[in-house]
Amino acid sequence: MTMPEDRWAPYARTAEIADRLTRFGSVTGSAGEADITGLIVDILREIPYFQDNPDNIAVIDSHLVAGGSRMAKSVVALVRGTGRKTMAMAGHFDVVSIENYHDLKHLAFEPDALCDALIDDLSSRENLSDAEALALRDFQTGDFIPGRGLLDMKSGDAAGIAFLEHFSQQPDRQGNVVLFLTPDEERNSCGMRSLRNALPDLIACWSLDIIGGVNLDASSDTGNGEIGRAIFHGSVGKLLPFALVAGLPTHVGYPFDGISAHAIASEIMQATEANSELCDRGMRETAPPPVCLEARDVRDIYEVTTPEHVWMAFNWLVMGKSCAELMDDFTDIVEDAGNRALERFTGNAARYAKANRQAAPTALPPLRMVTVAQLRDMAFASGGSDALDRIDAVALETARDNNPLNRTRVLVRAMLAEAHLRGPAVVTGMAGLHYPAVHADTTKDMDREFLEAIGRARTTIEGRHETQICDRGYFMGISDMSFFGHATDAGDTEIIAASTPIAELVDRPVDNALTYPVVNIGPWGREYHQRHERLYAPYAYHVLPDFLAEIAGELLG
Repeated sequence: MTMPEDRWAPYARTAEIADRLTRFGSVTGSAGEADITGLIVDILREIPYFQDNPDNIAVIDSHLVAGGSRMAKSVVALVRGTGRKTMAMAGHFDVVSIENYHDLKHLAFEPDALCDALIDDLSSRENLSDAEALALRDFQTGDFIPGRGLLDMKSGDAAGIAFLEHFSQQPDRQGNVVLFLTPDEERNSCGMRSLRNALPDLIACWSLDIIGGVNLDASSDTGNGEIGRAIFHGSVGKLLPFALVAGLPTHVGYPFDGISAHAIASEIMQATEANSELCDRGMRETAPPPVCLEARDVRDIYEVTTPEHVWMAFNWLVMGKSCAELMDDFTDIVEDAGNRALERFTGNAARYAKANRQAAPTALPPLRMVTVAQLRDMAFASGGSDALDRIDAVALETARDNNPLNRTRVLVRAMLAEAHLRGPAVVTGMAGLHYPAVHADTTKDMDREFLEAIGRARTTIEGRHETQICDRGYFMGISDMSFFGHATDAGDTEIIAASTPIAELVDRPVDNALTYPVVNIGPWGREYHQRHERLYAPYAYHVLPDFLAEIAGELLG
Protein backbone atom coordinates (compact mmCIF):
# COMPACT_ATOMS: atom_id res chain seq x y z
CA MET A 1 0.00 0.00 0.00
CA THR A 2 1.80 3.12 -1.20
CA MET A 3 0.84 6.76 -1.24
CA PRO A 4 2.06 9.67 -3.37
CA GLU A 5 4.49 11.77 -1.37
CA ASP A 6 2.18 14.79 -1.44
CA ARG A 7 -0.66 12.91 0.18
CA TRP A 8 -1.35 12.53 3.88
CA ALA A 9 0.51 9.54 5.34
CA PRO A 10 -1.30 8.73 8.59
CA TYR A 11 0.45 5.48 9.55
CA ALA A 12 3.07 6.77 12.00
CA ARG A 13 0.79 9.17 13.86
CA THR A 14 -2.11 6.71 14.10
CA ALA A 15 0.23 3.94 15.30
CA GLU A 16 1.74 6.23 17.92
CA ILE A 17 -1.64 7.24 19.34
CA ALA A 18 -2.90 3.64 19.33
CA ASP A 19 0.21 2.46 21.18
CA ARG A 20 -0.13 5.18 23.84
CA LEU A 21 -3.80 4.36 24.39
CA THR A 22 -3.14 0.61 24.57
CA ARG A 23 -0.36 0.98 27.14
CA PHE A 24 -2.85 2.67 29.48
CA GLY A 25 -4.88 -0.17 30.99
CA SER A 26 -8.58 0.68 31.05
CA VAL A 27 -10.43 -2.52 31.90
CA THR A 28 -14.18 -2.00 32.17
CA GLY A 29 -15.15 -1.05 35.71
CA SER A 30 -11.58 -0.29 36.83
CA ALA A 31 -9.98 2.95 37.94
CA GLY A 32 -8.11 2.96 34.64
CA GLU A 33 -11.38 3.27 32.75
CA ALA A 34 -11.95 6.58 34.52
CA ASP A 35 -8.35 7.82 34.48
CA ILE A 36 -7.67 7.25 30.77
CA THR A 37 -9.77 10.28 29.89
CA GLY A 38 -6.87 12.38 31.19
CA LEU A 39 -4.54 10.77 28.65
CA ILE A 40 -7.05 11.25 25.83
CA VAL A 41 -7.45 14.94 26.64
CA ASP A 42 -3.65 15.32 26.80
CA ILE A 43 -3.28 13.77 23.35
CA LEU A 44 -5.95 16.08 21.95
CA ARG A 45 -4.29 19.11 23.52
CA GLU A 46 -1.08 18.28 21.67
CA ILE A 47 -2.94 19.28 18.51
CA PRO A 48 -2.43 23.01 17.78
CA TYR A 49 -6.11 23.48 16.91
CA PHE A 50 -7.17 22.49 20.42
CA GLN A 51 -4.47 24.65 21.95
CA ASP A 52 -6.14 27.55 20.16
CA ASN A 53 -9.69 26.28 20.82
CA PRO A 54 -9.66 24.58 24.24
CA ASP A 55 -13.43 24.94 24.64
CA ASN A 56 -13.93 22.54 21.74
CA ILE A 57 -13.06 19.66 24.04
CA ALA A 58 -15.84 18.60 26.42
CA VAL A 59 -15.59 15.98 29.18
CA ILE A 60 -18.94 14.56 30.28
CA ASP A 61 -19.67 12.48 33.37
CA SER A 62 -20.94 8.96 32.74
CA HIS A 63 -21.03 6.64 35.78
CA LEU A 64 -19.09 5.54 38.84
CA VAL A 65 -16.49 2.76 38.57
CA ALA A 66 -13.85 1.15 40.80
CA GLY A 67 -16.28 0.48 43.61
CA GLY A 68 -17.76 3.96 43.37
CA SER A 69 -14.42 5.73 43.85
CA ARG A 70 -14.02 7.13 40.31
CA MET A 71 -16.24 8.81 37.75
CA ALA A 72 -15.93 7.42 34.23
CA LYS A 73 -16.30 10.15 31.64
CA SER A 74 -16.79 10.59 27.91
CA VAL A 75 -14.65 12.88 25.79
CA VAL A 76 -16.05 14.99 22.95
CA ALA A 77 -13.73 16.83 20.57
CA LEU A 78 -14.92 19.18 17.82
CA VAL A 79 -12.97 20.63 14.90
CA ARG A 80 -14.90 23.38 13.18
CA GLY A 81 -14.85 24.24 9.51
CA THR A 82 -17.68 26.17 7.90
CA GLY A 83 -21.45 25.92 8.30
CA ARG A 84 -23.45 23.59 10.54
CA LYS A 85 -23.12 20.24 8.73
CA THR A 86 -21.22 17.81 10.93
CA MET A 87 -19.86 14.28 10.65
CA ALA A 88 -19.61 12.38 13.93
CA MET A 89 -17.23 9.55 14.80
CA ALA A 90 -17.45 7.32 17.86
CA GLY A 91 -15.32 4.81 19.71
CA HIS A 92 -14.98 3.29 23.16
CA PHE A 93 -11.86 3.11 25.31
CA ASP A 94 -12.76 0.47 27.88
CA VAL A 95 -11.35 -3.02 27.36
CA VAL A 96 -12.19 -6.50 28.60
CA SER A 97 -10.31 -8.34 31.34
CA ILE A 98 -6.70 -9.45 30.88
CA GLU A 99 -7.16 -12.69 32.86
CA ASN A 100 -6.97 -14.93 29.78
CA TYR A 101 -3.38 -13.83 29.15
CA HIS A 102 -2.52 -16.02 32.17
CA ASP A 103 1.28 -16.00 32.57
CA LEU A 104 1.59 -12.98 30.25
CA LYS A 105 -0.89 -10.73 32.06
CA HIS A 106 1.94 -8.37 32.99
CA LEU A 107 2.52 -7.75 29.25
CA ALA A 108 -1.12 -7.43 28.18
CA PHE A 109 -0.82 -3.66 27.61
CA GLU A 110 2.70 -3.72 26.08
CA PRO A 111 2.27 -4.64 22.41
CA ASP A 112 5.93 -5.03 21.43
CA ALA A 113 7.00 -7.10 24.43
CA LEU A 114 3.79 -9.13 24.27
CA CYS A 115 4.36 -9.94 20.61
CA ASP A 116 7.86 -11.25 21.34
CA ALA A 117 6.58 -13.30 24.26
CA LEU A 118 3.74 -14.80 22.24
CA ILE A 119 6.10 -15.73 19.41
CA ASP A 120 8.45 -17.39 21.91
CA ASP A 121 5.56 -19.26 23.53
CA LEU A 122 4.02 -20.50 20.28
CA SER A 123 7.42 -21.39 18.74
CA SER A 124 8.36 -23.49 21.75
CA ARG A 125 5.31 -25.75 21.56
CA GLU A 126 4.59 -28.73 19.35
CA ASN A 127 1.27 -29.73 17.83
CA LEU A 128 -0.16 -26.25 17.55
CA SER A 129 -3.83 -26.00 16.69
CA ASP A 130 -4.72 -24.41 13.36
CA ALA A 131 -5.66 -21.21 15.15
CA GLU A 132 -2.38 -21.14 17.06
CA ALA A 133 -0.34 -21.80 13.93
CA LEU A 134 -2.11 -18.92 12.18
CA ALA A 135 -1.42 -16.64 15.15
CA LEU A 136 2.29 -17.51 15.05
CA ARG A 137 2.51 -16.79 11.31
CA ASP A 138 0.64 -13.52 11.79
CA PHE A 139 2.91 -12.30 14.58
CA GLN A 140 6.03 -13.23 12.63
CA THR A 141 4.98 -11.05 9.69
CA GLY A 142 5.08 -7.91 11.83
CA ASP A 143 1.77 -6.75 10.32
CA PHE A 144 -0.35 -8.15 13.16
CA ILE A 145 0.02 -6.50 16.57
CA PRO A 146 -1.27 -7.99 19.85
CA GLY A 147 -2.33 -6.20 23.02
CA ARG A 148 -5.49 -6.07 25.07
CA GLY A 149 -7.85 -3.55 23.56
CA LEU A 150 -5.71 -2.59 20.57
CA LEU A 151 -8.09 -4.34 18.16
CA ASP A 152 -11.20 -3.69 20.26
CA MET A 153 -10.92 -0.80 19.85
CA LYS A 154 -8.15 1.66 20.63
CA SER A 155 -6.81 1.44 17.09
CA GLY A 156 -10.18 2.73 15.88
CA ASP A 157 -10.03 5.53 18.46
CA ALA A 158 -6.53 6.40 17.22
CA ALA A 159 -7.70 6.52 13.60
CA GLY A 160 -10.43 8.96 14.66
CA ILE A 161 -8.00 11.20 16.54
CA ALA A 162 -5.44 11.11 13.72
CA PHE A 163 -8.08 12.10 11.17
CA LEU A 164 -9.43 14.81 13.47
CA GLU A 165 -5.90 16.27 13.68
CA HIS A 166 -5.51 16.07 9.90
CA PHE A 167 -8.87 17.77 9.36
CA SER A 168 -7.83 20.59 11.70
CA GLN A 169 -4.79 21.25 9.51
CA GLN A 170 -6.84 21.91 6.35
CA PRO A 171 -7.17 25.67 5.80
CA ASP A 172 -10.20 25.30 3.52
CA ARG A 173 -12.09 22.67 5.51
CA GLN A 174 -15.83 22.51 4.93
CA GLY A 175 -18.30 21.39 7.55
CA ASN A 176 -17.34 20.12 11.00
CA VAL A 177 -16.09 16.87 12.50
CA VAL A 178 -16.81 15.74 16.05
CA LEU A 179 -15.36 12.71 17.84
CA PHE A 180 -17.04 10.88 20.74
CA LEU A 181 -14.91 8.59 22.94
CA THR A 182 -16.84 6.74 25.62
CA PRO A 183 -16.46 4.18 28.45
CA ASP A 184 -18.42 1.03 29.30
CA GLU A 185 -19.15 -0.34 25.82
CA GLU A 186 -18.04 -3.79 26.99
CA ARG A 187 -20.68 -3.87 29.73
CA ASN A 188 -23.80 -1.70 29.48
CA SER A 189 -22.95 1.16 27.11
CA CYS A 190 -23.36 3.63 29.97
CA GLY A 191 -20.92 5.99 28.28
CA MET A 192 -22.69 6.21 24.93
CA ARG A 193 -26.13 6.31 26.53
CA SER A 194 -25.24 9.12 28.94
CA LEU A 195 -23.48 11.00 26.14
CA ARG A 196 -26.51 10.60 23.87
CA ASN A 197 -28.64 12.22 26.57
CA ALA A 198 -26.18 15.09 27.01
CA LEU A 199 -25.66 15.74 23.31
CA PRO A 200 -28.80 17.72 22.43
CA ASP A 201 -27.75 20.62 24.67
CA LEU A 202 -24.07 20.43 23.70
CA ILE A 203 -24.72 20.22 19.97
CA ALA A 204 -27.24 23.06 20.18
CA CYS A 205 -24.70 25.16 22.09
CA TRP A 206 -22.15 24.51 19.35
CA SER A 207 -24.76 25.20 16.59
CA LEU A 208 -24.15 21.93 14.76
CA ASP A 209 -26.28 19.57 12.66
CA ILE A 210 -25.00 15.98 12.71
CA ILE A 211 -25.84 14.41 9.35
CA GLY A 212 -24.07 11.08 9.72
CA GLY A 213 -22.00 9.03 12.14
CA VAL A 214 -19.19 6.49 11.78
CA ASN A 215 -18.71 3.98 14.56
CA LEU A 216 -15.07 2.88 14.58
CA ASP A 217 -15.38 -0.60 16.10
CA ALA A 218 -13.31 -3.50 14.76
CA SER A 219 -14.45 -6.55 12.82
CA SER A 220 -13.02 -10.05 12.72
CA ASP A 221 -11.63 -11.93 9.73
CA THR A 222 -9.72 -15.21 9.79
CA GLY A 223 -8.75 -14.82 6.14
CA ASN A 224 -7.03 -12.13 4.11
CA GLY A 225 -9.20 -9.24 5.26
CA GLU A 226 -11.71 -9.52 2.45
CA ILE A 227 -14.65 -9.41 4.87
CA GLY A 228 -12.81 -7.42 7.56
CA ARG A 229 -12.44 -4.36 5.33
CA ALA A 230 -16.10 -3.51 5.61
CA ILE A 231 -18.83 -0.93 5.82
CA PHE A 232 -21.55 -2.23 8.14
CA HIS A 233 -24.91 -0.58 7.46
CA GLY A 234 -26.35 -1.61 10.83
CA SER A 235 -25.83 -3.51 14.04
CA VAL A 236 -27.50 -6.56 15.46
CA GLY A 237 -29.48 -6.04 18.67
CA LYS A 238 -29.76 -8.16 21.79
CA LEU A 239 -32.24 -9.35 24.41
CA LEU A 240 -31.40 -11.22 27.60
CA PRO A 241 -34.71 -12.95 28.42
CA PHE A 242 -34.84 -15.04 31.59
CA ALA A 243 -37.07 -17.75 33.00
CA LEU A 244 -37.17 -18.48 36.72
CA VAL A 245 -38.83 -21.86 37.03
CA ALA A 246 -40.69 -22.82 40.20
CA GLY A 247 -41.40 -26.51 40.72
CA LEU A 248 -43.18 -28.34 43.52
CA PRO A 249 -40.43 -29.84 45.72
CA THR A 250 -40.85 -33.37 46.95
CA HIS A 251 -38.77 -36.11 48.60
CA VAL A 252 -36.81 -38.08 46.01
CA GLY A 253 -38.48 -41.28 47.22
CA TYR A 254 -41.86 -39.84 46.18
CA PRO A 255 -41.00 -37.96 42.95
CA PHE A 256 -44.58 -37.78 41.70
CA ASP A 257 -45.89 -35.96 44.77
CA GLY A 258 -44.50 -32.83 43.16
CA ILE A 259 -42.34 -31.89 40.17
CA SER A 260 -38.71 -30.87 40.01
CA ALA A 261 -38.03 -27.44 38.55
CA HIS A 262 -35.41 -29.20 36.42
CA ALA A 263 -38.09 -31.23 34.64
CA ILE A 264 -39.65 -28.00 33.40
CA ALA A 265 -36.36 -26.19 32.79
CA SER A 266 -34.93 -29.01 30.67
CA GLU A 267 -37.90 -28.82 28.32
CA ILE A 268 -37.43 -25.05 28.01
CA MET A 269 -33.75 -25.59 27.23
CA GLN A 270 -34.58 -28.18 24.58
CA ALA A 271 -37.04 -25.81 22.91
CA THR A 272 -34.76 -22.78 22.93
CA GLU A 273 -31.05 -23.60 22.85
CA ALA A 274 -29.57 -22.97 19.37
CA ASN A 275 -33.00 -23.54 17.79
CA SER A 276 -32.52 -22.28 14.24
CA GLU A 277 -36.27 -21.82 13.83
CA LEU A 278 -36.01 -18.97 16.34
CA CYS A 279 -33.40 -17.01 14.34
CA ASP A 280 -34.54 -13.46 13.72
CA ARG A 281 -34.17 -11.94 10.26
CA GLY A 282 -33.71 -8.50 8.81
CA MET A 283 -32.49 -6.95 5.55
CA ARG A 284 -32.06 -10.40 3.94
CA GLU A 285 -29.78 -11.57 6.75
CA THR A 286 -30.31 -14.13 9.49
CA ALA A 287 -29.17 -13.67 13.09
CA PRO A 288 -27.71 -16.50 15.18
CA PRO A 289 -30.24 -18.47 17.25
CA PRO A 290 -30.78 -17.89 20.99
CA VAL A 291 -28.29 -19.56 23.31
CA CYS A 292 -28.33 -20.11 27.06
CA LEU A 293 -25.88 -18.01 29.05
CA GLU A 294 -26.76 -19.43 32.43
CA ALA A 295 -28.85 -22.30 33.79
CA ARG A 296 -28.59 -23.23 37.44
CA ASP A 297 -30.34 -24.76 40.39
CA VAL A 298 -30.27 -21.88 42.86
CA ARG A 299 -30.16 -24.14 45.92
CA ASP A 300 -26.82 -24.03 47.78
CA ILE A 301 -27.28 -26.91 50.24
CA TYR A 302 -27.44 -30.69 49.90
CA GLU A 303 -30.73 -32.41 50.60
CA VAL A 304 -32.79 -35.25 49.13
CA THR A 305 -35.59 -32.97 48.00
CA THR A 306 -36.18 -32.09 44.36
CA PRO A 307 -35.10 -28.52 43.46
CA GLU A 308 -37.77 -25.88 43.81
CA HIS A 309 -36.22 -23.19 41.62
CA VAL A 310 -34.11 -23.18 38.46
CA TRP A 311 -32.81 -19.99 36.86
CA MET A 312 -32.24 -19.69 33.11
CA ALA A 313 -31.02 -16.72 31.07
CA PHE A 314 -30.66 -16.58 27.29
CA ASN A 315 -28.89 -14.37 24.77
CA TRP A 316 -31.13 -13.66 21.79
CA LEU A 317 -29.72 -11.60 18.91
CA VAL A 318 -32.26 -9.58 16.96
CA MET A 319 -32.46 -7.86 13.59
CA GLY A 320 -36.04 -7.22 12.57
CA LYS A 321 -38.41 -7.95 15.44
CA SER A 322 -39.27 -5.52 18.19
CA CYS A 323 -38.50 -6.22 21.83
CA ALA A 324 -42.21 -6.75 22.54
CA GLU A 325 -42.53 -9.29 19.71
CA LEU A 326 -39.53 -11.29 20.88
CA MET A 327 -40.63 -11.29 24.53
CA ASP A 328 -44.05 -12.55 23.40
CA ASP A 329 -42.29 -15.28 21.40
CA PHE A 330 -40.14 -16.23 24.37
CA THR A 331 -43.11 -16.39 26.71
CA ASP A 332 -45.03 -18.62 24.28
CA ILE A 333 -42.02 -20.94 23.89
CA VAL A 334 -41.59 -21.20 27.65
CA GLU A 335 -45.30 -21.83 28.26
CA ASP A 336 -45.53 -24.51 25.58
CA ALA A 337 -42.39 -26.21 26.88
CA GLY A 338 -43.61 -26.07 30.46
CA ASN A 339 -46.92 -27.64 29.55
CA ARG A 340 -45.14 -30.41 27.63
CA ALA A 341 -43.02 -31.08 30.70
CA LEU A 342 -46.11 -31.38 32.91
CA GLU A 343 -47.83 -33.63 30.38
CA ARG A 344 -44.81 -35.94 30.16
CA PHE A 345 -44.41 -35.96 33.94
CA THR A 346 -48.09 -36.82 34.43
CA GLY A 347 -47.76 -39.69 31.96
CA ASN A 348 -44.72 -41.05 33.79
CA ALA A 349 -46.58 -40.78 37.10
CA ALA A 350 -49.53 -42.78 35.73
CA ARG A 351 -47.26 -45.51 34.38
CA TYR A 352 -45.37 -45.69 37.68
CA ALA A 353 -48.63 -45.97 39.64
CA LYS A 354 -49.90 -48.72 37.34
CA ALA A 355 -46.64 -50.66 37.67
CA ASN A 356 -47.00 -50.58 41.45
CA ARG A 357 -50.78 -51.21 41.39
CA GLN A 358 -51.41 -47.90 43.08
CA ALA A 359 -54.12 -45.32 42.59
CA ALA A 360 -53.43 -42.64 40.02
CA PRO A 361 -51.47 -39.76 41.55
CA THR A 362 -53.09 -36.43 42.34
CA ALA A 363 -53.02 -34.19 39.30
CA LEU A 364 -50.48 -31.39 39.30
CA PRO A 365 -51.79 -27.82 39.35
CA PRO A 366 -51.74 -26.14 35.93
CA LEU A 367 -48.64 -24.19 34.94
CA ARG A 368 -48.75 -20.49 35.82
CA MET A 369 -46.97 -17.93 33.63
CA VAL A 370 -46.06 -14.74 35.50
CA THR A 371 -44.45 -11.53 34.26
CA VAL A 372 -42.15 -9.35 36.35
CA ALA A 373 -44.85 -6.71 36.70
CA GLN A 374 -47.39 -9.30 37.79
CA LEU A 375 -44.95 -10.78 40.30
CA ARG A 376 -44.36 -7.39 41.87
CA ASP A 377 -48.13 -6.85 42.10
CA MET A 378 -48.48 -10.25 43.78
CA ALA A 379 -45.77 -9.31 46.28
CA PHE A 380 -47.67 -6.11 47.13
CA ALA A 381 -50.95 -7.99 47.45
CA SER A 382 -49.30 -10.41 49.84
CA GLY A 383 -47.19 -8.07 51.97
CA GLY A 384 -48.18 -4.53 51.13
CA SER A 385 -45.68 -1.67 50.93
CA ASP A 386 -43.41 -3.40 53.45
CA ALA A 387 -42.87 -6.21 50.94
CA LEU A 388 -41.96 -3.72 48.22
CA ASP A 389 -39.57 -1.97 50.61
CA ARG A 390 -37.83 -5.29 51.28
CA ILE A 391 -37.54 -5.95 47.55
CA ASP A 392 -36.10 -2.48 46.98
CA ALA A 393 -33.60 -3.10 49.77
CA VAL A 394 -32.38 -6.23 47.98
CA ALA A 395 -32.00 -4.21 44.77
CA LEU A 396 -29.90 -1.67 46.67
CA GLU A 397 -27.74 -4.36 48.27
CA THR A 398 -26.85 -5.81 44.88
CA ALA A 399 -26.26 -2.47 43.14
CA ARG A 400 -22.46 -2.87 43.11
CA ASP A 401 -22.64 -6.28 41.43
CA ASN A 402 -21.57 -5.79 37.81
CA ASN A 403 -23.19 -9.04 36.67
CA PRO A 404 -26.76 -8.28 35.53
CA LEU A 405 -27.69 -11.97 35.59
CA ASN A 406 -26.70 -12.30 39.25
CA ARG A 407 -28.53 -9.14 40.21
CA THR A 408 -31.69 -10.09 38.36
CA ARG A 409 -31.74 -13.63 39.74
CA VAL A 410 -31.36 -12.45 43.34
CA LEU A 411 -33.99 -9.77 42.95
CA VAL A 412 -36.56 -12.01 41.23
CA ARG A 413 -36.11 -14.66 43.93
CA ALA A 414 -36.78 -11.99 46.55
CA MET A 415 -39.94 -10.99 44.71
CA LEU A 416 -40.92 -14.66 44.44
CA ALA A 417 -40.56 -15.11 48.20
CA GLU A 418 -42.60 -12.00 48.96
CA ALA A 419 -45.32 -13.09 46.52
CA HIS A 420 -45.49 -16.59 48.07
CA LEU A 421 -45.72 -17.99 44.54
CA ARG A 422 -45.68 -21.78 44.41
CA GLY A 423 -45.10 -23.91 41.38
CA PRO A 424 -45.46 -25.16 38.88
CA ALA A 425 -44.87 -21.65 37.55
CA VAL A 426 -42.43 -19.71 35.40
CA VAL A 427 -41.55 -16.04 35.80
CA THR A 428 -40.27 -14.44 32.59
CA GLY A 429 -38.62 -11.11 31.99
CA MET A 430 -35.41 -9.42 30.87
CA ALA A 431 -32.13 -9.79 32.73
CA GLY A 432 -30.06 -7.16 30.98
CA LEU A 433 -29.97 -4.03 28.89
CA HIS A 434 -31.91 -4.24 25.64
CA TYR A 435 -29.71 -3.36 22.66
CA PRO A 436 -31.97 -2.34 19.75
CA ALA A 437 -31.06 -3.54 16.26
CA VAL A 438 -30.31 -0.59 14.00
CA HIS A 439 -29.87 -0.25 10.25
CA ALA A 440 -29.57 2.55 7.71
CA ASP A 441 -32.89 3.17 5.97
CA THR A 442 -32.44 4.10 2.32
CA THR A 443 -36.05 5.27 2.07
CA LYS A 444 -34.92 8.31 4.08
CA ASP A 445 -33.06 11.06 2.23
CA MET A 446 -30.48 11.62 4.98
CA ASP A 447 -29.58 7.92 5.16
CA ARG A 448 -29.41 7.52 1.40
CA GLU A 449 -27.22 10.61 0.93
CA PHE A 450 -24.90 9.46 3.71
CA LEU A 451 -24.45 6.01 2.14
CA GLU A 452 -23.93 7.55 -1.29
CA ALA A 453 -21.17 9.79 0.10
CA ILE A 454 -19.52 6.76 1.70
CA GLY A 455 -19.79 4.89 -1.60
CA ARG A 456 -18.01 7.65 -3.50
CA ALA A 457 -15.30 7.78 -0.83
CA ARG A 458 -14.87 4.01 -0.99
CA THR A 459 -14.32 4.13 -4.76
CA THR A 460 -11.55 6.68 -4.27
CA ILE A 461 -9.87 4.73 -1.45
CA GLU A 462 -10.05 1.42 -3.30
CA GLY A 463 -8.25 2.97 -6.25
CA ARG A 464 -5.70 4.82 -4.17
CA HIS A 465 -4.77 1.87 -1.97
CA GLU A 466 -5.36 -0.93 -4.48
CA THR A 467 -7.72 -2.69 -2.12
CA GLN A 468 -11.39 -3.57 -1.82
CA ILE A 469 -13.87 -2.65 0.90
CA CYS A 470 -17.12 -4.60 1.09
CA ASP A 471 -20.65 -3.69 2.12
CA ARG A 472 -22.07 -5.78 4.93
CA GLY A 473 -25.44 -5.62 6.64
CA TYR A 474 -25.36 -6.08 10.38
CA PHE A 475 -22.32 -5.69 12.60
CA MET A 476 -22.50 -8.86 14.69
CA GLY A 477 -20.68 -7.56 17.76
CA ILE A 478 -23.06 -6.04 20.31
CA SER A 479 -21.95 -2.43 20.35
CA ASP A 480 -22.62 1.22 21.06
CA MET A 481 -24.14 1.48 17.57
CA SER A 482 -27.48 0.61 19.17
CA PHE A 483 -27.44 4.00 20.93
CA PHE A 484 -25.26 6.12 18.59
CA GLY A 485 -27.66 8.31 16.62
CA HIS A 486 -30.59 6.19 17.78
CA ALA A 487 -33.20 6.43 20.54
CA THR A 488 -35.63 3.75 21.67
CA ASP A 489 -39.29 4.65 21.16
CA ALA A 490 -40.99 5.71 24.41
CA GLY A 491 -43.62 3.00 23.99
CA ASP A 492 -40.95 0.31 23.69
CA THR A 493 -39.20 1.73 26.74
CA GLU A 494 -42.27 1.19 28.91
CA ILE A 495 -42.70 -2.38 27.66
CA ILE A 496 -39.04 -3.05 28.47
CA ALA A 497 -39.35 -1.43 31.90
CA ALA A 498 -42.30 -3.67 32.81
CA SER A 499 -40.16 -6.74 32.02
CA THR A 500 -36.87 -5.64 33.59
CA PRO A 501 -36.42 -5.95 37.39
CA ILE A 502 -33.23 -3.82 37.51
CA ALA A 503 -34.34 -0.25 36.86
CA GLU A 504 -30.97 1.07 35.66
CA LEU A 505 -30.88 -1.60 32.94
CA VAL A 506 -33.77 0.16 31.21
CA ASP A 507 -32.48 2.61 28.63
CA ARG A 508 -34.30 5.93 28.91
CA PRO A 509 -33.29 8.36 26.17
CA VAL A 510 -34.16 12.02 26.55
CA ASP A 511 -37.16 13.18 24.56
CA ASN A 512 -35.03 15.33 22.24
CA ALA A 513 -32.30 12.73 21.59
CA LEU A 514 -30.55 13.33 18.27
CA THR A 515 -31.08 10.82 15.48
CA TYR A 516 -29.00 10.41 12.33
CA PRO A 517 -27.75 7.55 10.15
CA VAL A 518 -24.77 5.56 11.44
CA VAL A 519 -22.48 2.95 9.92
CA ASN A 520 -19.55 1.01 11.31
CA ILE A 521 -16.20 1.34 9.57
CA GLY A 522 -13.28 0.20 11.64
CA PRO A 523 -10.09 -1.86 11.74
CA TRP A 524 -9.99 -5.61 11.36
CA GLY A 525 -8.09 -8.36 13.07
CA ARG A 526 -8.51 -11.72 14.72
CA GLU A 527 -9.52 -13.40 17.99
CA TYR A 528 -11.43 -10.65 19.76
CA HIS A 529 -10.96 -10.66 23.54
CA GLN A 530 -8.63 -13.67 23.43
CA ARG A 531 -4.96 -14.20 24.34
CA HIS A 532 -3.99 -13.94 20.66
CA GLU A 533 -6.20 -10.90 19.93
CA ARG A 534 -4.39 -9.00 17.19
CA LEU A 535 -4.82 -6.04 14.87
CA TYR A 536 -3.95 -5.94 11.19
CA ALA A 537 -1.97 -2.71 11.33
CA PRO A 538 -1.56 -1.73 7.64
CA TYR A 539 -5.30 -1.27 7.19
CA ALA A 540 -5.97 0.28 10.61
CA TYR A 541 -3.14 2.81 10.47
CA HIS A 542 -2.85 3.46 6.75
CA VAL A 543 -6.18 2.98 4.99
CA LEU A 544 -8.79 3.63 7.69
CA PRO A 545 -7.79 7.21 8.61
CA ASP A 546 -7.58 8.08 4.91
CA PHE A 547 -11.02 6.56 4.35
CA LEU A 548 -12.46 8.72 7.13
CA ALA A 549 -10.95 11.80 5.47
CA GLU A 550 -12.52 10.92 2.13
CA ILE A 551 -15.92 10.29 3.71
CA ALA A 552 -15.82 13.71 5.39
CA GLY A 553 -14.85 15.33 2.10
CA GLU A 554 -17.74 13.72 0.25
CA LEU A 555 -20.31 14.25 3.01
CA LEU A 556 -19.45 17.78 4.06
CA GLY A 557 -18.18 19.26 0.80
